[in-house]
Amino acid sequence: MPSLDLYVVVLNYNTRELLRACLDSLRRQTGLAFETCVVDNASSDESADMVAGLFPEVRLVRSPSNAGFSAGNNLGLAAAGWPKNGNARYAMLLNPDTVVPDGALAAMVTYADAHPDVGVVGPRLLLLDGTLDKACRRGFPTPEAAFYRFSGLSKLFPRSPRFGRYNMTFAPEDQELEVDSVVGACMLVRAEALQKVGLMDERFFMYGEDLDWCLRIKQAGYRVMYVPSVIVHHVKRAASRRSPKAHYEFQRAMWLFYQKHYAATTNWALDKLVRLGLMVRGGRRLASEIMGGGAPTAG
Repeated sequence: MPSLDLYVVVLNYNTRELLRACLDSLRRQTGLAFETCVVDNASSDESADMVAGLFPEVRLVRSPSNAGFSAGNNLGLAAAGWPKNGNARYAMLLNPDTVVPDGALAAMVTYADAHPDVGVVGPRLLLLDGTLDKACRRGFPTPEAAFYRFSGLSKLFPRSPRFGRYNMTFAPEDQELEVDSVVGACMLVRAEALQKVGLMDERFFMYGEDLDWCLRIKQAGYRVMYVPSVIVHHVKRAASRRSPKAHYEFQRAMWLFYQKHYAATTNWALDKLVRLGLMVRGGRRLASEIMGGGAPTAG
């Protein structure tokens, strides 16, 4: 049997002071046995040295390059034997720009223990202004959901379960809800589910990998739950800060997700609309990849 309740992977890229605050909040957690692993994606701000000096109890993995969100988190998981021989009953992905209130980790584990059919648990993520980070409870970006977003119908009718499906805007934020996906900024995954589906798909450099992981876990027979009674604070986009690369990677992730899960079963007309929308939003580089017909490469 695993010796720990929880194994937490924090993937860092040039967010040293936010990472310090995150690790301080983890250090105050009680009520469970857990280990924290920081994977540093070749930061230039001495983040890794800070962890080594101030948090000697933390497992530190220094990646020689920034290979992206999926690859970095996979390094952290593999360092403890995942996916087959992990050292805990649950694994968690946690962004360095989060602060975890006392008791939040134990509450998430307790919830998962009480619901053995749940493979993924996500908390209510609150931004600095106290509003909900909408990414913490989502529907999958199906072609229909993409159309509702691109056309503006999701904004016109946010309370509609049909048009508001992607960000679940039809449900109160304090309502516990089965969802398609939570967000990789803070997601707890059951060990057995991870063993069945494997690690994250490293073709996703940044964005979309959490959607893909949740879909694979649901396909393995588990539920994905948004649990708003647990609150975690999130600065959000501390590493990317809406850079042009981040914009491209988001659209590229949507293209990869569509190709992987929906393209083969989408009718001709809707497929053309999806491709056109992604080309317009993703710019010349993504348009050339889509027109080329192949799956986008990482990076």
